[in-house]
Amino acid sequence: MKFIEAENYEKLSRRAANIISAQVIIKPDCVLGLATGSTPLGTYKQLIEWYEKGDIDFSEVFSVNLDEYIGLDGKNEQSYRYFMDKNFFDRINIDKSNTLIPSGTAEDRDAECANYDKKIKALGGIDLQLLGIGNDGHIGFNEPDSCFEKNTHVVRLHESTIEANARFFEKKEDVPKFAITMGMISIMQAKKILLIANGRNKKEILDKAFLGPITPEIPASILQLHPDITVIYSEK
Repeated sequence: MKFIEAENYEKLSRRAANIISAQVIIKPDCVLGLATGSTPLGTYKQLIEWYEKGDIDFSEVFSVNLDEYIGLDGKNEQSYRYFMDKNFFDRINIDKSNTLIPSGTAEDRDAECANYDKKIKALGGIDLQLLGIGNDGHIGFNEPDSCFEKNTHVVRLHESTIEANARFFEKKEDVPKFAITMGMISIMQAKKILLIANGRNKKEILDKAFLGPITPEIPASILQLHPDITVIYSEK
């Protein structure tokens, strides 16, 4: 594991964008695993800036996102499809048909989960997976549990996760209670993993995840077993 402590959020974002851009330059048709939330926004902003300067080309890139809220379609401003389109995909030259996000409105959720895993496998797996980390150690929406969930699955969100995400909604009651999330197999089979975390409140969970025991009660702790993971952290 490589651990990098950045001076501030801007430098964290630039370092993360450097790693992602290098992956795209080395393998133009690579598969990027992408994440939503406030932490990756600076990374996406930097990648957009480099694209606009002509330094990076996303035309052959494929992407797979970690998760989506159950009950929200891509036109809903709180959906992760909307988030990715607005903050990244619509501002670069990626082929939107090559951007995969689980459907939060699929009638057959079990089939949607199985099909998502098949799509990732058909792409040859993920070359570089970008992750954030929740205050309870969740990655994607893989919540603390008694066992690690292997495959894409529907999960009931913990109250702490709902509270953390309530800031994106008008009120806490509007936060969906369920989500569909990529499981541990696809994440752990990614050739490279890049985890970014910002703020003093993330230091404790990073220590637990990477210096403590491997346990499904802290889902991110399984990343200790990955052969090529970079963690970038900034307090500010």
